[in-house]
Amino acid sequence: MPAIVRWHTIPLWSMGKLTKRDIVVAISNQTGMVQHQVFDIVQRTLDKITDSLANNVPVELRNFGIFQPRLTKPRVGRNPNQPGSSFVIPSRATVKFKAGKVMRQRVEKLSRELKEAEAKKTTTVNSK
Repeated sequence: MPAIVRWHTIPLWSMGKLTKRDIVVAISNQTGMVQHQVFDIVQRTLDKITDSLANNVPVELRNFGIFQPRLTKPRVGRNPNQPGSSFVIPSRATVKFKAGKVMRQRVEKLSRELKEAEAKKTTTVNSK
């Protein structure tokens, strides 16, 4: 069995978004598994999460977060193209995500770094 390799942090500016394909390729490269096998595992994991949520079962992934199915309240909607008309938007099922401790801490660190970068950028522009 290949050794477990930690994911390296990827700079925010190097990629637009992380896709399922990116995850499969990274895991395949790190573990030596065939991409087709990794894709199957990732897809089965996502299917299991989706099935659980569709059956009103919360999904908790330690240090990552909690997915909870929720029902929104009905509310009044208005059409901006027809002033005065209103209608009821019915309640519907949605998924709420609450970040876990480790994710929250890492995102907060990113927030601080982005604020510092923005402050440096502002002072550089103002000094010119």
